[in-house]
Amino acid sequence: MNELHSPLASRTIPCNECPAGVMHSRHITYFTWLGEELVTVPNFPAWVCDMCGKREYDERAVTLLSMLLNPEAGKPTRRVKRAPQPDPRKRNISHPRSTDG
Repeated sequence: MNELHSPLASRTIPCNECPAGVMHSRHITYFTWLGEELVTVPNFPAWVCDMCGKREYDERAVTLLSMLLNPEAGKPTRRVKRAPQPDPRKRNISHPRSTDG
């Protein structure tokens, strides 16, 4: 999805860092550390202030990136083995109840 061409791209919000700035939707390069490695992600959606340069990254995009960068990503999940449950259709009834009193 290209946010710059979406209806939200023309929307601006006031900057909460500086009193005069306005935050605009942009695509920038996102930097993060993964252990000892610096990871850069180009064209990352963010809001950038036109005065002070403050950046606020798109929460959904950060969440998706975190899932991708997770060391467990791509590994099969372990399934917990359950004890077999008795089949309710195969009940073992040894003696039918008598209705004679």
